[in-house]
Amino acid sequence: MGTYKLTAFGHNGEKMVDESFQAENDDAAKETGKKLIEEKNLQDITHRCTSPKGKLILFHP
Repeated sequence: MGTYKLTAFGHNGEKMVDESFQAENDDAAKETGKKLIEEKNLQDITHRCTSPKGKLILFHP
């Protein structure tokens, strides 16, 4: 289990989301990250999810 970091930024660069969550692996974290973005209705803004090792596993510019 690892701690993954999800961040999303508004059009003016303001950080809209900055939260951590636990997942078994990168694939599970990617799905969790997508669900969180959809729940918060932030699909159309810049967002990313990184692994505990700093690997970018989800990104939308």
